[in-house]
Amino acid sequence: MNQEILLYIMTGFVIISAIAMCIQAGLLFGIYKASKAMQEQTTSIMPQAKSILAKAESTLDQSRKNVVELTEKFVEITTKANQMMDIGKAQLIKLDSVVTDASSRAKAQIERAEMVVDDTVTRVHESVAAVHGGIMRPIREVQGVATGVKTAVSVFMRGGRPSVAQATQDDEMFI
Repeated sequence: MNQEILLYIMTGFVIISAIAMCIQAGLLFGIYKASKAMQEQTTSIMPQAKSILAKAESTLDQSRKNVVELTEKFVEITTKANQMMDIGKAQLIKLDSVVTDASSRAKAQIERAEMVVDDTVTRVHESVAAVHGGIMRPIREVQGVATGVKTAVSVFMRGGRPSVAQATQDDEMFI
């Protein structure tokens, strides 16, 4: 290759590099202007952002205090609830023992009452049987003898056989 062609090629590349550098300088100037405009906008918004940030910080501090207070109250309520549950559990155990004791005593009393009632019924039955056997049987026997004597006396007094028209109720059963 020739020196001259090489020189033209290098000159072309230097010109292209110079144009690229000029374009980069223009773009850099545009970036500078855009950043200046953005800085001005940011500067005008900065007081508002600071006031919002201050309000946010105060709100955040208040929220932290509220969270701490709520946590303390929650711990206190939880502690009291646990104590109440423990007391309730103890009372329930006592109540269970009282109910168990009362039910066992009631069962014993019911069994005793049942034995007394059974004994009373047995004695009443024996008494009724004794009255029935000791008093009623002799009364029936006496009544039977009296009826027999009455019938014998009436037969001897009438002197003959009774007619069918004069039949008594007892006699009608046999007719």
